[in-house]
Amino acid sequence: MAFGINTLRVCQNRFPRPHHSNIPSIHHSITPTLETPSRVVKSGVLRARVLYILQQSQSVKRKTGFRSMRHLLQKIQVNVPFRDLHDQYLSRFIEERINPEIGFDALALENAVHRELTSTALQLHECNLEITLHGPFTDLSPGSPDPAVRAVTRRRFEQLLDMVALFKPRHVVCHGGYDKKRYFYMREAWIQRSLDMWRWMAESVGTLGSRLILENVYEHGPEEMKALIEPLAHLGVGFCLDTGHQAAFGRTPLEVWVASMAPHIAQLHLHDNNGDWDEHLALGQGSIDFDRFFRQLREIREIPPLVSLEPHQERDLWLSLKYLEKIWPW
Repeated sequence: MAFGINTLRVCQNRFPRPHHSNIPSIHHSITPTLETPSRVVKSGVLRARVLYILQQSQSVKRKTGFRSMRHLLQKIQVNVPFRDLHDQYLSRFIEERINPEIGFDALALENAVHRELTSTALQLHECNLEITLHGPFTDLSPGSPDPAVRAVTRRRFEQLLDMVALFKPRHVVCHGGYDKKRYFYMREAWIQRSLDMWRWMAESVGTLGSRLILENVYEHGPEEMKALIEPLAHLGVGFCLDTGHQAAFGRTPLEVWVASMAPHIAQLHLHDNNGDWDEHLALGQGSIDFDRFFRQLREIREIPPLVSLEPHQERDLWLSLKYLEKIWPW
């Protein structure tokens, strides 16, 4: 196939010419601004906005040393929804050798086109890029008391397993899903039903050669995640510590999370905020003390967990890499 030959040629180019585009996060897919088709840019104001953002992106790359960060970039994942990856950013990820954490929400799973999926997976595999997947989460509840809700949740995970078989990811990240505000009065029953779902999912993912990783979102403290992960550790289930979620929704200090969950930490989702909301700022642009976080993690981990960045704009990706370059302890 012609695209396979072209892709391989691009993969052999270690330092391709950089392009300019947004790299969105699974949590908030954004409208592209840097590669907007001319027909969409209808006013002088929008044209000026596009040029301004492009110039800012170029400025950040110059200041942060684009090539000096490439080695670090190739060690981490960058989060991107599948639809955006396929439609707009695939060549960018391939040319700059960015390892994708591909997000599949309900619409992406429901409207999946086989040839688009296979084409994308083939090109990523040809370039030997590390792939991780992020599962759907909106309105899903693996421990719901409503059998119909659990049935929908399982159906989405069954669809996700088809993606696992195709993309062969290293990790499959899913939200643990416990929210004390909603489930505190049925905590034990919710956890037991959830464990049934996650046990099936972990076994299925493992059979496909991948590993299930559960991520914190609204959990107040590590004990709420331990209740899901420790009973399934023998199946390889690990923990993804999301720093932005911990800061915005957690009620336990980050250092307690690290100390308590250290044996289970398999992946990190890194983004910043000011503790009020899940803003997905660039690292160093909020109030999270990443330097202290990494120093603590380095004391207990000789080998780093897998790291994913979740920027909403390209500028935030380069700012995060520049910040991470200064404090990276491995």
